[in-house]
Amino acid sequence: MTTALDLALPAAAALWGATAGALLPRAAYRFSAPAGEEWRKTCPAGHPVRGWLGSAHCGDCAADSPAQAPAPVPAPTEASAPAPDDEPAAADGEDAPQGPPAPAPRAPRATPLALATAAVCAALALATGTRPELAVWLLLAPVGVLLAVVDFRVQRLPDPLTLPLAAAALALLGVAALLPEHAGDWTTSLYAALALGGAYFVLFLINPGGMGFGDVKLALGTGAALGWYGWPTVLLGTFAGFLLGALYGGVLVVVRRAGRKTAIAFGPFLIAGAFAGLLVGAYTA
Repeated sequence: MTTALDLALPAAAALWGATAGALLPRAAYRFSAPAGEEWRKTCPAGHPVRGWLGSAHCGDCAADSPAQAPAPVPAPTEASAPAPDDEPAAADGEDAPQGPPAPAPRAPRATPLALATAAVCAALALATGTRPELAVWLLLAPVGVLLAVVDFRVQRLPDPLTLPLAAAALALLGVAALLPEHAGDWTTSLYAALALGGAYFVLFLINPGGMGFGDVKLALGTGAALGWYGWPTVLLGTFAGFLLGALYGGVLVVVRRAGRKTAIAFGPFLIAGAFAGLLVGAYTA
């Protein structure tokens, strides 16, 4: 029988997700800098922008109209695949290109981010119920959405997001493990974070062109989250991520938007697989 709490919980989670997602555009825009470049310090109109939450447009911007929006960055081609995800490298003055800087990407809009985060949070609430780990998932979900957006835009997973995500996941789940009615195991979370991070590191060493080091760091956080519900959930979430990435790459090849050696952002699929694993793990816990 459906109770008022069963309806109120996902509604409250969706409201939280919508609010948090609406604050992500500035961070998504500022972090969407190609590998080797600093995080963006100006808004799309060229004015200095500070802070990380809120709209990508500063108070000095005129109305955000299509006529004033800069042209989006051209998608990378097979001939020039982007560098692996990582922190910006120190610029070597003699080797730095002398051409004009690339135009800033179109700023992400708040509505799609709010809707996506709201949907993710509502689904997690429906799967988890009133167990204490739900608070952890709701806090981590906006960061996961932000990482997916940034990686999809510029094929980069920033260290200021991936490493704190892993640390926060383990710390918050450690608190959840002390509360009654939790349905997971913190020790397995720790081991899964190390195991998944190690496995991705091996893949990075074998094929650095196909797996960025940012994916290795992200695997620490997703491994911690998936490990909360046990090793079957870790395997399911990992397999789902590779399956979704393979399907996406296959579709691009079929429609001739990419070749067999074209680099694609794997972070969004790593996060989507972890999300799918968490839903199944929470339902079956």
